Amino acid sequence: MPPILITAHGQPSDPGPAAAELAALAARVARLLPGQTVAAATLAEPGALSAAVARLGPGGLLFPLFMAGGWFTRSHLPARLTAAGGQGWQVLEPLGCLAALHDLAVKVAAEALQTHAGPIILAAHGSGKSPVPADIAAHVAAKIHTELGCAVHVGFIDQTPQLQDLPPLGDQAICLPYFAASGGHITTDIPAALRAAGFTGTLLPPLGLHREIPALIAQAIRTASPVCTQECRFRRGENSSPRAFTLA
Repeated sequence: MPPILITAHGQPSDPGPAAAELAALAARVARLLPGQTVAAATLAEPGALSAAVARLGPGGLLFPLFMAGGWFTRSHLPARLTAAGGQGWQVLEPLGCLAALHDLAVKVAAEALQTHAGPIILAAHGSGKSPVPADIAAHVAAKIHTELGCAVHVGFIDQTPQLQDLPPLGDQAICLPYFAASGGHITTDIPAALRAAGFTGTLLPPLGLHREIPALIAQAIRTASPVCTQECRFRRGENSSPRAFTLA
């Protein structure tokens, strides 16, 4: 069985805590894949990717703990992997593009709606360079709206519509961060943006920290879907549109 390397952006300003969090996740995934080596490396740690690839050897599988596909996972990450000596490695579909994660988002929203009336705010990173992250967020928002029948708003950190510009939505509103891990966006940026928006509802933990994530990743590794096989599903004009960010 090929070795597995789970990788994430990490936290450039303070790489240690994010690296430890990712290593703990890799250990939980490894327990679900007996006999298979599962390691972790963040891109923010100098030399961590090269050291992990050298330790694991050729022909491994890299699982990107990112919430969107696009240029980064299709071009930049494979280039980083090659530069790190990872010839013969395969980059898998990133976490945020997996249908199982979208199903989990619906499940988490449904559980929150048992004690709160809503609406749902899906907080996502977005991108000023690529439409793909926004399209994936819109796809997930549409799925929540369609399956649960609740109003869903999408707000971004790095593009419009920004979280801080959302209207006040009342004490029963629920914010679900579509993020892979904790870090500055979770501890600082999202709470600050919600305060600026007058948000008085409930802020949930980031989706990537849900208890079912290790099993979801383990299943994705078992099926070993290559990177970007699902990207076209999220292109604007198919499952989403520029006006699909607020769904009532």
